[in-house]
Amino acid sequence: MNDVPAPAPPPGPLCPALLDLPGPRYTPYPVGPRPLRGPLELYLTEVGAQDDRSLLRAQELLDAQERARARAFRRARDRDAYVIAHATLRSLLSPLLGVPADELPLMREPCAGCGKPHGRPALRTSGVHFSLSHSGDLVLVALAGAPVGVDVEGVAGEEAVRGAQCALHAAEVAELALLPARERQAAFTRTWVRKEAYLKGLGTGLVRDPALDHVGTGPRPVSPSPEWVLRDVLVPAGYAAAVALRRE
Repeated sequence: MNDVPAPAPPPGPLCPALLDLPGPRYTPYPVGPRPLRGPLELYLTEVGAQDDRSLLRAQELLDAQERARARAFRRARDRDAYVIAHATLRSLLSPLLGVPADELPLMREPCAGCGKPHGRPALRTSGVHFSLSHSGDLVLVALAGAPVGVDVEGVAGEEAVRGAQCALHAAEVAELALLPARERQAAFTRTWVRKEAYLKGLGTGLVRDPALDHVGTGPRPVSPSPEWVLRDVLVPAGYAAAVALRRE
């Protein structure tokens, strides 16, 4: 990773991420721990930019459970995306804690639905929160001092938009209906990533009905709670992304 601070959410509608196309940094003995550079750090990496050697080295950063999960993917592209996403996360967390990437004290929180230990990933140590999302060729990671959620998705197809109306707030359904047909797919996608980011930040995921929260379909997100900051994230064409950060 380039040792350049990522900015906190600006007042505008787009929050830039630190673009890191070379991929995960492999530091067996990290110097640290280091403090967070502000309330939020965002990182974006691209799966397709990794060569075979980088993929092999990325696998070395994963734990046994992650490696087993990676082997279970049938499509090479899906497997590579999973490996790069989780290796990137570990390489970012490593210098924050001063712990080698493959020795990080990661855990799974209790599921918001059933209470079993297969909820969102977290650190056993306190003080650092993170969120991870990957879609297609993009991986997005957020690091923060407060609960945070991120989501990135490729622009949804027409069928997906029609089939997901029940997951939208009534006001969002009405907003989409007013748009020209050619604009609905992009509007739906930015609405969906806002919802996913917020629900990840809450720790509920889709156990909480996404139709309960109004995040807006327009170019500026609507925060569903005064306790949270919601921003769209600047990503390449063909994708939409968002980050939700709880106010401290």
